[in-house]
Amino acid sequence: MKSWQKIGGLVIPLIAMCACANRGIGPQGGPVDSIPPVLVQSTPIDGALNFHDKHIDLLFDEYIQLTNPAENVVMSPPQQRPPEIKAIGKKIRIDLAEPLRDSTTYTIDFGAAIVDNNERNALENFSLSFSTGDNIDSLEIYGQVIHAEDLNPVSGLTIGIHENIEDSALETIPFTRIGRTNEEGEFVIRNIKQGSYRLYALQDVSRDYLYQPGEGLAFDEDTITPYINIRIETDTIWADSIGADSTLYRYADSVYTAEYYYYEPSDIVLYFFHEDKHRTYFQRADRKEAHRFTLLFSAPQAQEPMLLPLRLENDSLGTDTNWVDFTQYCLLQTSLTRDTFTYWLTDSVAIKMDTIRFAMRYQKSDSLYQLHTQTDTVMAIYRAPRMSDKAREAQARKQKQEPLHISCNARKGFEVYDTLAITSATPLRKYIKDSIHLQHKVDTTWQDMPFEIIGMEANSTYTQRKLQLLAKLQPNETYQLLVDSAAIWDIYGKCNNEEEYSMQVRSLEEYASLNVKLEDFTPQAYIVLLDDKDRPVKQMQANVNGCKFEYLMPKTYYLRMFIDSNGDGKWTTGDWMSKRQPEAVYYFPKKLNLRANWDFEETFSWKSIPVLEQKPRALRKESNSKKK
Repeated sequence: MKSWQKIGGLVIPLIAMCACANRGIGPQGGPVDSIPPVLVQSTPIDGALNFHDKHIDLLFDEYIQLTNPAENVVMSPPQQRPPEIKAIGKKIRIDLAEPLRDSTTYTIDFGAAIVDNNERNALENFSLSFSTGDNIDSLEIYGQVIHAEDLNPVSGLTIGIHENIEDSALETIPFTRIGRTNEEGEFVIRNIKQGSYRLYALQDVSRDYLYQPGEGLAFDEDTITPYINIRIETDTIWADSIGADSTLYRYADSVYTAEYYYYEPSDIVLYFFHEDKHRTYFQRADRKEAHRFTLLFSAPQAQEPMLLPLRLENDSLGTDTNWVDFTQYCLLQTSLTRDTFTYWLTDSVAIKMDTIRFAMRYQKSDSLYQLHTQTDTVMAIYRAPRMSDKAREAQARKQKQEPLHISCNARKGFEVYDTLAITSATPLRKYIKDSIHLQHKVDTTWQDMPFEIIGMEANSTYTQRKLQLLAKLQPNETYQLLVDSAAIWDIYGKCNNEEEYSMQVRSLEEYASLNVKLEDFTPQAYIVLLDDKDRPVKQMQANVNGCKFEYLMPKTYYLRMFIDSNGDGKWTTGDWMSKRQPEAVYYFPKKLNLRANWDFEETFSWKSIPVLEQKPRALRKESNSKKK
């Protein structure tokens, strides 16, 4: 964290300058401008009292630009109608859209928004303060906001304090004073008057300085009381002298004490999170093929949607005899995330219906994320491609002659922990085990080996598209899978062609293993193995003897840990309504370069390093508040 808070004491700047001659031919050009703009004059001046004008002017020593003032310039306390801020030549003009409050200290924080016109040198952390009363408030607080799940700094957040310490203030009253996080997640709130406050970080999408459901946030459970910390520190004044041998040397001239003033608190850490709440609603119905349609939802459905078939509106009397209750002749496939439901039609009449109309009952959330039963009328429409009758007949013959398409995950480099599987493009109806052969290569001959098949349930109304073959496959051995023709059949009466798949299981010498022991062991901890992109690879609950990650490919890994406070076996985010903080996360501070055929062991000392210093630099990246 940057040391912004020091505000008094002795400062001895040392500036070293050097130059050398350049004897090149022709004009060489001057040095590159690296000096940011300098404020020459302002109205009002910094620290002015009793200011009530509607216009603020800043004059600089060179032509300047403003980079995205709507995002980077913060006025505190905030105004509901933001001021108009523009740069013209060497001048910045601020036109206030609403009157200033009486007896209030205002701060306009430009961050790094002011840059010069040529080299774009930024005037860092520039701010202007003034008061509409007889005195100016002067306290400040400093801190940093990091993402609770991965400890990355979060930029672009609105940081606010409330003098009203009730929880309801976050949702009903605009902030008393505000700041904004920079690229490092750091923030400062200036010109605070004496008192106690509640502190929040807010992804203020609505720009109303209030918390709205769905916005990311962070909050401090306790109140904060800004103050100035006075420290008396000892220092030494050094003097230069020329010795008898004409050598320049230094000696201690005198020792003194000085008072230094620091704004506190200066080490606040807030953990930003999004609540585990999603707008749940029906998105659309897709029917890209005549024999199936898909219902897509914005979030997981706890229960399957209930479908009631309906006739077309112009056939309410049931005169259309080419109509069938499709729900009696279909199979349901549910995605792992339970937000996509695919219905496979098995009746030829239903498949020929261009429009399938039904009432659907499902769970939909309101503006407060509460779920309610909703009933919609839905139409799944199949738009067949335009073609002549002759072409349509040829296409039908081709589709009828096509075999069942199957695939297998057998390959060279088959993982020792993987399961051999056959996958079909359409739901399966049956298989003939005697027509499926798994063989092991022994010397130069192939020998049949036993296996079991799982993946199909008798009389199931749900689709089964995968057959898993359970067998005792050995490392560094070669196998082949032979599937006879007509061994596997789908619900549409298609069967497979003869297929042959070969595979070789990896040897154990190709893998590395890693055993991770916790210092200060806690059974609530989970260790997460990460790749070099900070993505989870494997996860294990902490064990007294260590978590052993086996069969790892030799490459670079990282580690993080979370405390599973609620015991659900996964990291849990925070919740504002119940005032629950996200589960704590810690990072192992070093990268792990694992080599093949090696067993590694590491001790995770998760309490020995401050949280802000734990995450390896290679994984650390900015998390913009606009990204969810």
